[in-house]
Amino acid sequence: MIKVPLQTIIDKIKEKSGLQESEINSKIEDKKKQLSGLISDEGAAHIIANELGIKLFEETQGKLQIKNILAGMRDVETVGMVQQVSPINEFQRQDGNTGKVANLVIADETGSIRVVMWGSQTDLVKGIKEGNIVKIISGYVKENNNRTEVHLNDKSKLIVNPEGEVIKEVKQFSSKRKKINELKENDNDIELLGTIVQAFEPRFFEVCPQCNKRTRQRDEGFYCEEHKVITPTYSYVLNAVLDDGTETVRTVFFKKQAENLLEMDQAKILEYKDAPEKFEEVKNSMLGNIIKVIGRVNKNELFDRIEFVARMVFPNPDPQEEINALKKELENKPAEEIKVKTEPEKLPSFEDL
Repeated sequence: MIKVPLQTIIDKIKEKSGLQESEINSKIEDKKKQLSGLISDEGAAHIIANELGIKLFEETQGKLQIKNILAGMRDVETVGMVQQVSPINEFQRQDGNTGKVANLVIADETGSIRVVMWGSQTDLVKGIKEGNIVKIISGYVKENNNRTEVHLNDKSKLIVNPEGEVIKEVKQFSSKRKKINELKENDNDIELLGTIVQAFEPRFFEVCPQCNKRTRQRDEGFYCEEHKVITPTYSYVLNAVLDDGTETVRTVFFKKQAENLLEMDQAKILEYKDAPEKFEEVKNSMLGNIIKVIGRVNKNELFDRIEFVARMVFPNPDPQEEINALKKELENKPAEEIKVKTEPEKLPSFEDL
């Protein structure tokens, strides 16, 4: 089944109806109340789009622009410019054979997406460089950690620098800077600048070496819903609390972002799995550090609070860059919002008391 993320539905409604995002969110809440809460936010948004006569699926066949690629699609064809290439990762299968996985990020005029290659397809990475144009034929689309990915198997094709395909302009990733007290549920591509005031030991968990999904232990061993009984590898997640002077927020750093935050590789972090006490020094050294993170806001239903999930981490933000950003922010603010004292405050007289 094709899945459209909530934010994508909201963006489509904004684009086609002219409504503000706050108005759309209000309509979503009203629709949920109307249906006695027996519908999700996504379901309510689908209904609102339908009532407004807005099509959510503009293109589902032929060569798709990246913005129109949705989780659940099959036989996807698309073209993009390579933005990032990751090395081939080999892993051991349960049957003793070796598997391989690699990935790259491509972009076009409408957005970017991760492409995951399995098996013999990974050999193509050796000939791919940033800036190359690639054409994907017969890929299938999955959702991983709320991000859409195109996966290739032995039936898929990836053509490097195909004749006649041109990407004139690549859409650059942009984020919106917010204060922590301005964060709202489902905010995406948000940038925070804050100080680490609390940090926690990394938590380790078993994942499938082929699809990187969480595995569960059964009588026969660790089990992946897609790849059945497997020999797991370990992934990890790190939590820290950020404070920007307006509020605090618990921020979640999954595997790659934890590595970026700690400036450590996987082998080093895995050392703390069996010796968590050694992480105490690292944890203390993190306190007081100012970092910049880009990510999304998630609602933790268990604790009824919002959390920030990091997608990009900048452990050493450039001070001059931040000063320039602050100046620009002040320049764009209305004059009445910037209070500057030009005269000393007049003290009340005896008669005024």
